[in-house]
Amino acid sequence: MPRRFDHLGDVEAFLAVIEHGSLSAAAIALSTTPSVISRAVARLETRLGSQLLRRTTRRLSLTESGSSYLEQTRAAFAQIEAAERELLGAGPVQGRVRLSVPTTYGHHRLPPLLAAFALRYPQVQLELGIANRNVDLIAEGYDLAIRLGRLPDSGLIGRKLEDARLCLVAAPAYLARAGTPHSLSDLESHNCLPFIMPSSGKPGLWLFREEGAEREFVPRGNPLLADDVLGTVALAIAGMGLCQTYEFIVADALRQGRLVRLLPQHEGSSRPFSILYPPHRQLSAASRALIDFLGEAAADPHFAGTSESVSAPAQDAN
Repeated sequence: MPRRFDHLGDVEAFLAVIEHGSLSAAAIALSTTPSVISRAVARLETRLGSQLLRRTTRRLSLTESGSSYLEQTRAAFAQIEAAERELLGAGPVQGRVRLSVPTTYGHHRLPPLLAAFALRYPQVQLELGIANRNVDLIAEGYDLAIRLGRLPDSGLIGRKLEDARLCLVAAPAYLARAGTPHSLSDLESHNCLPFIMPSSGKPGLWLFREEGAEREFVPRGNPLLADDVLGTVALAIAGMGLCQTYEFIVADALRQGRLVRLLPQHEGSSRPFSILYPPHRQLSAASRALIDFLGEAAADPHFAGTSESVSAPAQDAN
């Protein structure tokens, strides 16, 4: 009798590509190579007689058939996992998780998510390290780390949580004194508060959208700020100049009128945040629960909104 499900490895490869966003990221997650992942997806498409992924030089996207297949296979794998947990008689998830987070995420994004996680998993002990540097997960004993930037080629396994939108802001007092910029060229005559990147010693670039393309801008102003990027937000609120930051950081200040949103016609740029862990480390049930929980939150449409709306469902650290 022929085996009916000898292609499940190919299905797992397909799911990993979607979960991690690329062939290379899926290969890292499954401890293999991009070419092996590509062949697995091709075999699956041949078996099904339908294209699942559209491939271009820049990105992968699901076809209509791929979207339907994804939904059903995800549900099937989840059912298998549930059956195994029931058979094994798994008790409540417990244990310790040490998580390293940059200040931006640790202060302004993560607290309501961890509060909801603690309600769902009360027997998991969380240890949170908030720092403006990339920790060495192995040497410093961390289980997981949330980092800014594209998934690294460092051998760490990553799962993207979100693309955090950027916005340009200033205080009403500054705008009353210096005027309001109406175009990107106007920024040259304003005090644009720069943050000095620890990796390069140069100001971090601001990102804008112009005529469908991304445009970089080098902020120049006084004072120069280092070590903690959140300081640029504090300086902007104090009326010292313009600041580009993540929307989730200044949402409250914008609602309260302490900051004003500028150049909305040039918004649309973002930077990704991902959760990472070493590939050779066996993840505990508690670590896996936290990864899955934050992944669920990232898929929640409210996750991109205000932090208060969230409920239980790679570069520099800043």
